[in-house]
Amino acid sequence: MNEVTVRLQSGQNRRYPKGTPLAQIAADAGKADALVARVDGGLVDMGAAVEGDATVEFLTFDDPQGRAVYWHSSAHLLAQAVKELFPQALLAIGPPIEDGFYYDIDIGRPFTPEDLVQIEDRMRGLARRDQPIERVTIPRDEAIAMYRKAGERFKLELLDGIPDVRVSFYKQDGFLDMCLGPHLPSTGRIKAIKLLSTAGAYWRGDEHQPMLQRIYGITFPDEAQLAEHLRLLEEAKKRDHRRLGRDLDLYLIDEEVGPGLVLWLQRGALLREIAEDFWKRLHRERGYELVYTPHIARSHLWETSGHLQWYQESMYGPMEVEGREYRLKPMNCPFHMMIYRRETRSYRDLPIRIGELGTVYRYERSGVLHGLLRVRSFTQDDAHIFCRPDQIEEEIDHVLDLAFVLYEAFGFRNYQVRLSARDPSDSERYTGSPQMWETAESVLARVLDRKGLPFKRLEGEAQFYGPKIDIDLVDALGRPWQTATVQFDFTLPVRFGLTYVGEDGKEHVPFVVHRALFGSMERFFGLLIEHYAGAFPPWLAPEQARVLPIADRHQPYAEQVAGRLREAGLRVEVDGTNERIAYKVRRAQVMKVPYMLVVGDKEVQSAQVAVRSRDAGDLGPMAVDAFVERIQREVTART
Repeated sequence: MNEVTVRLQSGQNRRYPKGTPLAQIAADAGKADALVARVDGGLVDMGAAVEGDATVEFLTFDDPQGRAVYWHSSAHLLAQAVKELFPQALLAIGPPIEDGFYYDIDIGRPFTPEDLVQIEDRMRGLARRDQPIERVTIPRDEAIAMYRKAGERFKLELLDGIPDVRVSFYKQDGFLDMCLGPHLPSTGRIKAIKLLSTAGAYWRGDEHQPMLQRIYGITFPDEAQLAEHLRLLEEAKKRDHRRLGRDLDLYLIDEEVGPGLVLWLQRGALLREIAEDFWKRLHRERGYELVYTPHIARSHLWETSGHLQWYQESMYGPMEVEGREYRLKPMNCPFHMMIYRRETRSYRDLPIRIGELGTVYRYERSGVLHGLLRVRSFTQDDAHIFCRPDQIEEEIDHVLDLAFVLYEAFGFRNYQVRLSARDPSDSERYTGSPQMWETAESVLARVLDRKGLPFKRLEGEAQFYGPKIDIDLVDALGRPWQTATVQFDFTLPVRFGLTYVGEDGKEHVPFVVHRALFGSMERFFGLLIEHYAGAFPPWLAPEQARVLPIADRHQPYAEQVAGRLREAGLRVEVDGTNERIAYKVRRAQVMKVPYMLVVGDKEVQSAQVAVRSRDAGDLGPMAVDAFVERIQREVTART
């Protein structure tokens, strides 16, 4: 057969001679900007030839997988530039990441800012030469000999884990790097280049291994895209929750206490209390029974739940108490199972919704800890819904309704939704019957469809114990953040022997839905701080208003105004320091207080306040009760 049929993403079928390069097919299809091809579901270099009938999709920089290939090739270009400038450099790994790429390298010292300028210039020069990027395979023995001769110890260690007789490499103008690919057709596709920073990184993330130097970079097909990205990076720096958390006195992480352990300061604790009270009220209104559970439990409980088998490396302990082994809890689930199991349940009792703001503890390597976003102790807004099969769809519907009420109140209106399903071809990976999986997956998909929520279905991404919905919130800079998870569990009800008596008088195993809407309170507040850049709306602000007396003689009236606001349930402070009023206003602005109420002789005489808004500037004089009415409207509307 000398011709093959190529099915394009447009729906067209085209005939080509067997062995036609994908690049030629892309040009014929008007896809000259294609970076890589997806052939029958797998990513393939554009230089590869079509040898049989195939479904072909061409990916550009606009496609996530296309961007990943672009940034992976950029990492190779970085490595080539480093090797030319620092021949003694030892290369480790250079993957694409969510926003760019990095390469871990050892040159015997940290890279300097001047080094980065040199490397960046060399990368641009190499890119302008538009070198072809070609895949080659080398016999394993030759690859080992080559790396031994070069002293590339990290590459040799990676090669030890590759059993192939011939090993895949990519070369560009004499530079060779071990890689599965795929890659760009040539280095000339890389147009706009910026190296962002360097950091120390242990080899393979192990603190007992050598410390390497990681260079982070970003590239784009044109300079305008790079400029916009750099602008967003600068904006993200201004919103960094670690800096704002310190500047606004919200929280503290102190090495003497321990990495990844958060101390909530007075203002941060108040902010959290406001959010948690709102969370509790919404849950009680929707029929949740809120509980508290211990921070430790006997190891036997974690054996029953399976956590000791699956999560032991992330668990703290064991500790011995009166001859019994205990561990800090990594999850709240087993406690909720025990609460359900304490008495016989009837089908009439269901659904039962058990909720908790429960603090859990998980070991994270110090190198991955990151402010509030990655910690070792965090509070989950956990809940478990125990229900009958005929109640599942309604319960999932209610969970999503509650999630979006919460998110909208906190100022989030853009979402991304994923449905993680099982891989039907690998049933051994999953617990529960195929019928249970089909029921659960169809329920999740049906609810999402009915609500008009677009979602991405991810085959094979489900946990072994059940399918799930994940919701990412999109913040003010357009960044997605993983928050809610709505997860079926077919395992824990069986492990803990949970049952209910059905209408038929027989015992049945309930369906259990795990769900967390904030996910982790710490992570959610990190997101919240960055979303608002610390300028929280009045309903959330730890300090809603600050009264600023111009002189000492205005202090009594300032206290009187503050007292009136406190009577109205508002959070207010008085700045009675001996500073100029301009400085007091500036200090309140820096602390991002929504309203500043200046009081001087005029305000005392007229029983008013001069109102200054953090966002709108000077609002002029206003009666105290009029201001109270104004801010209370904003608090009620959560604006």
